[in-house]
Amino acid sequence: MADESRNFDVEIITPDRIFYQGQAEMIEFNTTEGEIGVYKNHIPLTTVLSPGIVTITIHGGEEQKRKAAVHTGFAEILGDKVTILAEMAEWPDEIDVDRAKAAMERAKKRLADKRPETDIMRAELALQKSLVRINIKG
Repeated sequence: MADESRNFDVEIITPDRIFYQGQAEMIEFNTTEGEIGVYKNHIPLTTVLSPGIVTITIHGGEEQKRKAAVHTGFAEILGDKVTILAEMAEWPDEIDVDRAKAAMERAKKRLADKRPETDIMRAELALQKSLVRINIKG
């Protein structure tokens, strides 16, 4: 039986939906400062997300991990709740890997061309997002 006292609330919200709402024993995600893992009673913190994979560890008699691709946004960590406000969040089965590969190639081409009008930061972000989508699909 799972120790319910170790669980905390998790919400992942995007502009178009409540992507995930439930309990977790641990959540891991990428920030601009690096990866972070959060358990119940973590110190309060607000941080900026980087594109990456969010791993939600759930115990309900048997350990279960749910993974999602999450793009830029913010996370608020409180002792008993983590709220992620993300530009976009996708479960692996929602990702079109061919489209992600095409986006990766476009971003790589923009970065390789090095034209003065190229928005390098935007191209790098597009590349990161496509790589996260491809990575989560395996």
